[in-house]
Amino acid sequence: MTSNMVEIHQLTKVYHQGDVEVSALRGVDLSIAKGEFVAIVGPSGSGKSTLFNILGGLTPPSAGTVQLNGQDLLALTDSERTDLRKRTVGFVFQKYNLLPTLTAQENIDIARYIAGNQTSDDPQFQETLKLLGLTDRLNHKPRALSGGEQQRVAIARAIVNHPALLLADEPTGNLDTENSTRVLELLRDLNHRLHQTIIMITHNPEAAAYADRTVHMRDGRIVLG
Repeated sequence: MTSNMVEIHQLTKVYHQGDVEVSALRGVDLSIAKGEFVAIVGPSGSGKSTLFNILGGLTPPSAGTVQLNGQDLLALTDSERTDLRKRTVGFVFQKYNLLPTLTAQENIDIARYIAGNQTSDDPQFQETLKLLGLTDRLNHKPRALSGGEQQRVAIARAIVNHPALLLADEPTGNLDTENSTRVLELLRDLNHRLHQTIIMITHNPEAAAYADRTVHMRDGRIVLG
């Protein structure tokens, strides 16, 4: 069994816009160890969001190889990739994506049901909720929660099924400085306490400083890291 969570070799992605080809990724090589917290940074158009979507199994590459927790993503069928996403990957997005008619607890539980996990009695996850500071906010709907609380609910939803990999796309992009700091400290704490592998996409060097390693991208290539 590989000790790496992510193994990428010569990854390319070409988008077709009419007769024009746009190369979003140009031969990316990247290894990320299990339990590592990695920030991927770069300007708009650098390819970091395309890399995020490929790692999450949301879009296929044009060429190259991608192994996620020892599984070859390109060898899987669409349904197998969907199953892998449900079991292996947790997503945290900038816009929270909480369902407004459900409470925080129900937003978290829906991730359990989608993954086929009916177990709500999970002592480890109850400890995580305490770490996230959500135990007294679970019966509130998103409109009654602050932006920082909504993002913490989104993080709880992403890790409720104990995914091997947590992918966070600009998780502090909609937060003020105080809440950004709290969310980043929580991600670092999850990484340290639970050995959660985290890949965070960000344009903010201050956010990237919370990671163990920073990978810099430009023009579809890794230029440092």
